[in-house]
Amino acid sequence: MLEGRHIALIEDDEIMGGSLHQRLGLEGARVAWLKTLHRALGALRTPHRPFDAVICDIRLPDGTGEELFRKLCAHGTPPPFLFITAQATAEQAVRLLRSGAADYIVKPFEMAEFLARLAQVIAPSAAPGAGPVFGLSPAAQRLEAALERLAAAEGPVLITGEAGTGKRLAGRRLHALSDRAAAPLVELDLSRLDPDAMAERLFGDGGALVEAGEGVLLLEQVAAAPPAVQARLAELAQARADGPRLVATGTGTPEEEAALRPDLLWHLGALRLSVPPLRERPEDAVWLLTRLFEGMNARRAHPLRGISALAEEAVRRHPWPGNGRELRARLVRAMALAEGEMLFPADLFPDAPAGAEDTPFLPLAEAREAAERAQIRAALERSGGNMAEAAKLLQVSRTTLWEKTQKLGL
Repeated sequence: MLEGRHIALIEDDEIMGGSLHQRLGLEGARVAWLKTLHRALGALRTPHRPFDAVICDIRLPDGTGEELFRKLCAHGTPPPFLFITAQATAEQAVRLLRSGAADYIVKPFEMAEFLARLAQVIAPSAAPGAGPVFGLSPAAQRLEAALERLAAAEGPVLITGEAGTGKRLAGRRLHALSDRAAAPLVELDLSRLDPDAMAERLFGDGGALVEAGEGVLLLEQVAAAPPAVQARLAELAQARADGPRLVATGTGTPEEEAALRPDLLWHLGALRLSVPPLRERPEDAVWLLTRLFEGMNARRAHPLRGISALAEEAVRRHPWPGNGRELRARLVRAMALAEGEMLFPADLFPDAPAGAEDTPFLPLAEAREAAERAQIRAALERSGGNMAEAAKLLQVSRTTLWEKTQKLGL
């Protein structure tokens, strides 16, 4: 049951922790042993790969296991938690289980019983090798959930976002989650097609519409289509007859939307999805870096030992104007030219001036939004997600706070 599973062990006692770490390793599990609440919080929020279960002592040097669990729940759905407690009471047991814990076990315990309880709490869906598609942040989780809902619906979809945010990946994910997954997915980047030949490539005999059949037709940069093609796409989007589902992508900027026929924009925009940029979800930047690093490092003649904590912090602070494309390009260069045993900030950001701040100046509007987003997130975390308490901390009304969270995508 534990072969290949990724387990987080949060225990500060050297004897207990060492014993569990050794036995879990013998059972074939990959174990991350963390000894403080602070270290565990960071590791569970941005793991190198998703955890299948968490074994957590109630008493920690800098807090409690319950406090750690509440903090994780405030920003997403944590892995199944198996709590270890020295003196369990009925009140504590009820509180742990009602809060969402998978199970608890009382010290001292037999190892066989412990392993059996752990095997029971591991999520069946958490198969080894499975993992998130867009990242680990709350924003990435919301994106995945929105795609699941859109996949179950019908009608055209418009996916917007900055360059490099993964709009094509979102379209592919939409196809994979839908009941059209067995039918073809046909992808066309309209900005790369000759405008004079575009209509034939889309609507002609053996064109994209015919190729897609009952599947999905994914059109990137739909605003690049000439007016005549847009008119036919609007008819296709409105008809919703038998044939492929239309999924279009674009940047969503006012300039792009002005280049679209109003009727095409209305039909596409009825089901709309926005992919947030990496600068709004720095934990996903670290997750993507780690994911890409593992594959590139395995192909390196002399593999690096890993990514330094300083490099991860630099990745969190960088604004990523090119999003995922920029991150991959920087990592390719760093893996080719790195001279040390680990990846350091200078490998990823060699163009940063010596002594200069890593984060460049932002337009005041963006800086104000970033500051508001950070304050609201901190208030929601402090209040355990309670909107009324967070509004008091921020000295605004609940209505104002709700409007802000909607505007900022929180």
